[in-house]
Amino acid sequence: MLFGKKSGIKNRNRERYDRVRRLMWIKCESCGRLVYSKDYKENHYICPRCGRAFIMTPKQRFDLLFDDNTWEKLTPPTVSDDPLEFEDRLAYRDRLAAARDETGCFDAVTSADGEIGGIPATVCILNGLFMMGSMGRAAGDAIIAAMEHAIETKHPFIMVTSSGGARMQENILSLMQMARTTAAVNRLHANKIPYIVLLTDPTFGGVTASFAMLGDIHIAEKGARIGFAGRRVIEQNIREKLPSNFQTADYLYEHGMVDMVVARPDLPARLAKILAVLTKQTREPKQISVTTPVHDSSKKLRGMGENEAYDKVLLARHENRPHFLDYINGIVDDWTYLAGDRLYAEDAAMGSGIGFWRGIPAVIIGQEQGRTIETRQKHRFGMPNPDGYRKAQRMMKLAEKFELPLISLFDTAGAFAGREGEERGQSQAVAASMAVGLGIKTPYVAVNVGQGGSGGAIAIGTADRILMLENAIYSVIAPESCASILWKDNKFKAVAAKAMKLTARDMANLNVIDEIIPEPAGGAHTDWQTTMELLANSVAKHITELQQIPIEEIQPRRNDKFFAMTRDVEIYQPEHVSDEHI
Repeated sequence: MLFGKKSGIKNRNRERYDRVRRLMWIKCESCGRLVYSKDYKENHYICPRCGRAFIMTPKQRFDLLFDDNTWEKLTPPTVSDDPLEFEDRLAYRDRLAAARDETGCFDAVTSADGEIGGIPATVCILNGLFMMGSMGRAAGDAIIAAMEHAIETKHPFIMVTSSGGARMQENILSLMQMARTTAAVNRLHANKIPYIVLLTDPTFGGVTASFAMLGDIHIAEKGARIGFAGRRVIEQNIREKLPSNFQTADYLYEHGMVDMVVARPDLPARLAKILAVLTKQTREPKQISVTTPVHDSSKKLRGMGENEAYDKVLLARHENRPHFLDYINGIVDDWTYLAGDRLYAEDAAMGSGIGFWRGIPAVIIGQEQGRTIETRQKHRFGMPNPDGYRKAQRMMKLAEKFELPLISLFDTAGAFAGREGEERGQSQAVAASMAVGLGIKTPYVAVNVGQGGSGGAIAIGTADRILMLENAIYSVIAPESCASILWKDNKFKAVAAKAMKLTARDMANLNVIDEIIPEPAGGAHTDWQTTMELLANSVAKHITELQQIPIEEIQPRRNDKFFAMTRDVEIYQPEHVSDEHI
């Protein structure tokens, strides 16, 4: 006989001990280790040993996201149970009753109002603990009601998902929730309500194939698994072993489906930053304080001194010249990088995001060239693939939806010339970027900060105001390539540069740009602080002027500007020849 246990008699002490043990310790489903419940709770319900983020209850999630754990629950619509009188091994009514008893929730959706970073917001949670967060009539109605409430109150709407997909016990009625919730999302967009989706573990099936992938911004919680079909289903179907990171948050980021992957503790602060820009909160201009990187100023650039035009080419390409992310870090406050084209990939060659430019909430895009060998390879020397231009189009539409000014800092030798780009439609992506830029109804300022190379540059340069740094260049082709083609010799590159009229002064004479932003003596690479102050203030001035124009007039004026461009160019006209010499 074991100590403390009598044969045939229930040991109440043992039962009490087991109950206390269950309350004090939790077994991690990922690593299988026991986690002390207090540590688990203090770590935001994340296993401190392996980092697995467990599903949170609606209350736990509301307490995490809302300021001061203060929120007010919304009352969802009521619907009848079991419309199909479904029964498998257990009646559907009994499954619902068990889920309600276990979770304390009527169904899988719970919504509440509160403040995030001081901004009123509505948060709707699809609870993965209630029948795997499956979506039936009750869930669909609750989501739609919460979205309509957000429209009525003009609250930003945050959708938190954790779901296995559609609820089988309601069959076609569940499937129709995909269309119904999508219609509700369309209403959010039409009413210009910020819609942010927070994808948590797991999110699959009809949920990802409807409202969960239609947000203005998609945030994936670190460690989340996200997809349409389940991993095992896919492997059985294709008879292949999938990569270990398949359908993870990081995998979706790499493939352009989410804007960011955020650890659970960082979510409230990240949401607050995003909402501050989308709701146009006021900000004092950020104090610009940057240090110019050390470089060898005595080193003469090869080819320098042949003529002024080619000197500008070399200065525009200078390795110490500030690039897109340098300007962002120096000028923009509360910057949030937004990633992905929602179709195929995240292209690091095209930077994009939201933040405050001299206190002005704005959407900002631009090519990033990189500085080290590793970053230049990562950013592809600032030459985007189609995915980068489609991401830019998404940012343009985001700016238009919330009537935020769009700022473009273009700096590229051109769109990337490669097989993958051609396969994914490089020409269409560049053309569509120009078309979207010309069509958006919001102020748009573009700045040529370095190399304005061909279609890759103009794709994000069809703006109301086009500015150009003093030593930047703008051309249809690189002068070296022009010399090789027309002069049949690359050594005529300086001659070609002069003939092409590619400098900022040339652009102003041709009425292609609206302003030349001066650079410090020696070039932008010698004094980042002064360069950024001049650029930041010039852009802010033009945005302020454009914001005084009625929004309905912005886009027609922009098109008229480009229609008029190049019509009255006379600097190349030959001298008049009198009739007597004919």
